[in-house]
Amino acid sequence: QVQLVESGGGLVQAGGSLRLSCAASGRTFRSYAMGWFRQAPGREREFVAAISWSGGTTEYADSVKGRFTISRYNAKNTVYLQMNGLKPEDTAVYYCAQSSKLSATRTPDDFGSWGQGTQVTVSS
Repeated sequence: QVQLVESGGGLVQAGGSLRLSCAASGRTFRSYAMGWFRQAPGREREFVAAISWSGGTTEYADSVKGRFTISRYNAKNTVYLQMNGLKPEDTAVYYCAQSSKLSATRTPDDFGSWGQGTQVTVSS
């Protein structure tokens, strides 16, 4: 089973940027779609972005479309989430996850492996 480790979270002012990284172990990384989810205090985990196994297709939540960009570098077993124009409502723990499917998906049940999460805090 793949292991996922997120990094890159932190504290940033509104309007700022962060880039999250998720490093995966194992040889299955390049075979499946990957995704980012987030969970704010007192709220359910929600979909943020997903990318197909090849990187050719992406999906985004409406709340982040145009501000966030998901990408992957299969040769390094890494998926990224570039976050620009951050808002206080983006504050959450961000989780990387590996899907059991090839194509990008926003359904949490399609993801079987999850990282431990990285905290992103956006101050106003």
